[in-house]
Amino acid sequence: MPKTTKTKTRDWMDPAWLDGAAECLRILAHPARLRMIELLTRQRCSVKEIAAHCAIPQNQACEHLRLMKTCGLLDAEKQGRAVFYRVIAPQAMSLLECMKSNCASWIAAPKPESK
Repeated sequence: MPKTTKTKTRDWMDPAWLDGAAECLRILAHPARLRMIELLTRQRCSVKEIAAHCAIPQNQACEHLRLMKTCGLLDAEKQGRAVFYRVIAPQAMSLLECMKSNCASWIAAPKPESK
């Protein structure tokens, strides 16, 4: 009798996991958010400092920060009138490092010409 091999579905191919991964990438898929994560993995910062670092208005910074906080990447602490943010998901910086290591050739590659 021939030996059959059972195909095992990997956990990372689970549709629910893929949906979650896509949502995480969607949340981070903005240059300002990537800059914020990179900054906030080094130190906690106020909205004013984050906005200045990203060269965007404070109201835009607040919206980006709110989105990342809602999905569990950041935590906020109010001190007086200022709100300070910090990264609470250690995998966020790992993901940035992975992108730096693996996506550099994509970014540097010449873009195809449009017709």
